Amino acid sequence: MRIGGVNMRYNQFCPIAKATEILGEKWTILIIRELLMGGTRFNDLQRGLGDISPALLTNRLKSLESQGMVARRKISGQKGFEYFPTDACQALLPVVKSLGDWGMLWARHTILDADFDAEFLMFYLERSIDPTKLVGSETVIKFRFSDLTEQQNWWLLVESNKAQVCLKDPGKDVNVFFNCSVRTMHDVWMGDRTYRDALKSGDLRVDGDLVLTRNVQSWLKPSVFADSERAPLPA
Repeated sequence: MRIGGVNMRYNQFCPIAKATEILGEKWTILIIRELLMGGTRFNDLQRGLGDISPALLTNRLKSLESQGMVARRKISGQKGFEYFPTDACQALLPVVKSLGDWGMLWARHTILDADFDAEFLMFYLERSIDPTKLVGSETVIKFRFSDLTEQQNWWLLVESNKAQVCLKDPGKDVNVFFNCSVRTMHDVWMGDRTYRDALKSGDLRVDGDLVLTRNVQSWLKPSVFADSERAPLPA
């Protein structure tokens, strides 16, 4: 079995070195993050990764499969494959969480304005919806990001217990409306600010069905790092 790329071999018996031979290449940890978050289809993995090229993602998935980290299965009746984390990959969940906790405390000074990406944020908000806490079989949530000059409006359509980001108006009545900047939505979802504080300051406005707007965090789950110890965000 091939372990790591040619340039990733350290020729040491140290277990940290051996683990890094598998996990140390660019994108690999983030691919594992997406797999552990429930991504199975190639397109879903790519959505969560952003700038990675399809060719490079294919290469990394093949490498992880050869290392026993990923199981690839043909999609029944369709073209393409699904990718599932093996036990070895699942065992990395506390490691990945700890790495994120470390980043919240020691790496937040590296955050740039360009890192506050609306598409990436909406992808994670889509994942954070708990359909069981919504009312009825269909819910439409609209976000208007006041700091964007293009694609200001985004929608989350929740139906059949599944949330989906829409870039165009789905043509349905909106049940909840968020008006804020991308940074503000990031801050309240990540736990840097409370909804109460953002609303009181006027940085956030939430309108719509009272049964939903009164307790947003019951159906829009906060980030897994919301309670992590953290350094202040850069100004």
